[in-house]
Amino acid sequence: MVRTLLALKGRLVRGALAHLLDAEGDIDVVGEAATLHALREALRDDRPDVAVVDADLVPLHQLARIAAGHPDGGGRLLVLVERRRAARARPVLAEHGRRVGFLSRDVPPQRIAEGVRLLARGQVVLDPDLVVAALEGADSPLTSREREVLDVAAEGHPVRDIAEKLSVSAGTVRNHLSRIMAKTGARTRLEAVRIARESGWI
Repeated sequence: MVRTLLALKGRLVRGALAHLLDAEGDIDVVGEAATLHALREALRDDRPDVAVVDADLVPLHQLARIAAGHPDGGGRLLVLVERRRAARARPVLAEHGRRVGFLSRDVPPQRIAEGVRLLARGQVVLDPDLVVAALEGADSPLTSREREVLDVAAEGHPVRDIAEKLSVSAGTVRNHLSRIMAKTGARTRLEAVRIARESGWI
């Protein structure tokens, strides 16, 4: 049995997918999570073989770190991502292709079940449509640290809280935000978040 965790937004979505995966016979849904914090706790406590994760729940540049945070270091994540955000997956796949898999968010449940099995066996899982989208997508001008800052800023936190969450100084956060605004051409932080999301950079 493949022990599987579902980290998806929406209780109905999680419940429906859990029912369908449990019906497969060789997949056991051992837990659910609706937030990044809950995902980290579930990886530690439930020790799943594979976690099916909504890309909107986790900043993609943190995926490898989260997978590595599994108690035995062998956690695998199957990420469901929108096609327009596929370009963000390239750096993760290049380094962690057998630990982090990607499927389009609109694939049928049977494809997700197949992806769970393959990833649990250590095989690469990557939707061909996402490969095309990733190759067509523009590279992000933001550094990984700038994406982290913008991810937290997108939640509406003030500079001091962003600094505390990322363990840096408030001045460093302000510098990152200034560079982000310059790179995105945004006039406000909110506009920078919108541009980055629409471009698939965060």
